[in-house]
Amino acid sequence: MDARSPIPLNGPIKDPYPVPIGFDPYRVHSLPLSLGSLTIRTPNFPIQLQLLLGGFHAILMEIPNETAIKKPKRLTSVVWNHFERIRKADICYAICVHCNKKLSGSSNSGTTHLRNHLMRCLKRSNFDVSQLLAAKRRKKDNTVSLATINGDEAQRQDAFIKPTIMRFDPDQRKDEIVTVASGKFDQDRSQYDLARMIILHGYSLPMVDDVGFKVFVKNLQPLFEIVPNNDVKNFCMEIYRKERGKVYEMINGLHGRINLSVEMWYSPEGIEYLCLTAHFIDEEWKLQKKIMNFVTLDLSHTDDLLSEVIIKCLMDWDVDSKLFALTFDDCSTDDDIVLRIKDQISQSRPLLGHGQLFDIRSAAHVINSIVNDALEALREVTHKIRASVKHVRSSQVTQRKFNEITQQVGISSERRLIVDCPGRWDSTCLMLETALEYRGAFSVLQEHDPSYTSDLTDTEWEWTSFIAGYLRLLVEITNAFSGNKYPTASIYFPEICDVHIQLIDWCKSPDDFLRSMALKMKYKFDKYWSKCSLALAVAVILDPRFKMKLVEYYYSQIYGSQSLEKIKEVSDGIKELFDAYSICSTMVDQGSALPGSSLPSTCSDPRDRLKGFDKFLYETSQSQNVSSDLEKYLQEPNFPRNCDFNILNWWKVHTPRYPILSMMARDVLGTPMSTIAPESAFSIDGRVLDKCRSSLNPDTREALICTQDWLKMEMAVDCQAIQLDQFPWLNQVNVPMVDGSCINIFSGVELLSALRVYS
Repeated sequence: MDARSPIPLNGPIKDPYPVPIGFDPYRVHSLPLSLGSLTIRTPNFPIQLQLLLGGFHAILMEIPNETAIKKPKRLTSVVWNHFERIRKADICYAICVHCNKKLSGSSNSGTTHLRNHLMRCLKRSNFDVSQLLAAKRRKKDNTVSLATINGDEAQRQDAFIKPTIMRFDPDQRKDEIVTVASGKFDQDRSQYDLARMIILHGYSLPMVDDVGFKVFVKNLQPLFEIVPNNDVKNFCMEIYRKERGKVYEMINGLHGRINLSVEMWYSPEGIEYLCLTAHFIDEEWKLQKKIMNFVTLDLSHTDDLLSEVIIKCLMDWDVDSKLFALTFDDCSTDDDIVLRIKDQISQSRPLLGHGQLFDIRSAAHVINSIVNDALEALREVTHKIRASVKHVRSSQVTQRKFNEITQQVGISSERRLIVDCPGRWDSTCLMLETALEYRGAFSVLQEHDPSYTSDLTDTEWEWTSFIAGYLRLLVEITNAFSGNKYPTASIYFPEICDVHIQLIDWCKSPDDFLRSMALKMKYKFDKYWSKCSLALAVAVILDPRFKMKLVEYYYSQIYGSQSLEKIKEVSDGIKELFDAYSICSTMVDQGSALPGSSLPSTCSDPRDRLKGFDKFLYETSQSQNVSSDLEKYLQEPNFPRNCDFNILNWWKVHTPRYPILSMMARDVLGTPMSTIAPESAFSIDGRVLDKCRSSLNPDTREALICTQDWLKMEMAVDCQAIQLDQFPWLNQVNVPMVDGSCINIFSGVELLSALRVYS
């Protein structure tokens, strides 16, 4: 074909550039007689379709300069930020801006050789190449076809990669900020973020000395200088002092009172620790708790020393005059400890309601205590059942034989036999319940399998059925405690009353074994009930769904003919407490209370001649009609009962209607009726501190444990603010806290923050 003749296209156009070799695209070609024409503009050349006598033909034709000039191709690769592209004659070169080396810059050569040179060049010059590597990975992961991307998307992808050049100065001071083209690296800030990460996750301080950690950090951020173990500890202590100041201001700025829980911890070596946690409802009616102290007790400590430690901690935080209730995790705690603390606190301010609600014992602990009694009584029977299950699961042959027996006796249960987990009584309950479903098969197993020697008598099976049913009740009650969205003091009364009623029925059992076991369990429960029944009742009365009606309902079942007398005791108790709050409110209005507190003050002047006036005012105010708030609340209809009811929101909304009663509700509902975290609710063992924490000195241990508790909510809020679409590699994890609770955070966030490169 002649190079100057038009290019025939028989049929539709399939290739927009059918140009033969040697064809001059910028000349107008001679054409046969034309019957019509159509011009199509393409990115590089215009194509003119002409209808000729001989058929369809297409030619490339020259157009004016303003539309025919070819636009240069955009340099989209990140490497071109480090090269200058120049053209000599018809050849393109890429000149490195760092070493002036000349490489091929032709579009046919690609950019791989430029990137390889750049990596070698920058490393020799101690440049930060991390963003360049990240850009390379992103480009590899985000490759798309030209057919699926438009110009705007290309522009956004091009703008996503912002490489920076960072020069390293060996003489640079440690405290100096390194400024980059689009960001900065702060050594001091990163060191403190590393310390916060160690505190929050409970990592060991010596981890900064691990070789693997050093290699990882250096590869991630070469400019970060690893600090020794002692320096990290100092950073942690500084964070502790700063966060303690924040918690101090928050607690002392509360208008209401706080409640304190006292928990015992142990180390593997037998060392005892005292954990003091403040519980309160803040100004937004949110239930809060903060670990205040984690004290290492002396091996020779006595009960009087324990009370002194608690009083000292209260005075260090200046909350001795704001204390409403004290909750111990052990029902057997000596009453003298509480009396000494009461006397010390009463010297500055009298306890409201004569301190009837001051001494509280943990509900979860009393449940675990009676569970231990039940399991101990059934220990030999439980051992037989455990051995029976292990025998059935010992081999495939035994399992098949047992399945055949199950079918023969007509058992259709789909539950599998399980062995309980030592240390968790809920798993023991499940093992007993499952074994009871296969009772008929176990009863005849010895006839078919002579090697089976752990068969139970009919009486033992009856004991197992009885105790398993009671354990199931306690499992459900414990789940109700730990699974409640709003674990205020009001949720415990109906559950504890159900336990009380069941124990009363057990004590009437004709079986001597079950009756003796029930009496032992009820003795422990009665000790708890005598201390906490009033606090439980007052708390549930402040639930607008129940008020006095729920107390009347349960007390009639528990006390029978004596129920009216017991109900009156509860009614008198809540009225007396309300009267005390009414007096406090009156003194606040008259300016007789300290700023930021709803409590009356006591003059410290030894010459004060009106010391008896406060007592006179309190006693004479009892006869005054100051309980209208409480009476109005109790007379109004109960709020409809539903599962999603938020009692704290209800009181927040109704505070203007019940100003004095809401003040009392804030303190009562914030009382911790249980001190065991949900994750430890079924644990038989006590709270044991890990070896990493127990090996620290007392001050460092307290600082790390307290600060971890203070930071966990703050970090949770920070993590929620992160744009997950920008960080798709983040994984959500559960972080165990020292108090046994867990918190959801994002792994890797704190480490990246510790090695921060601000962009």
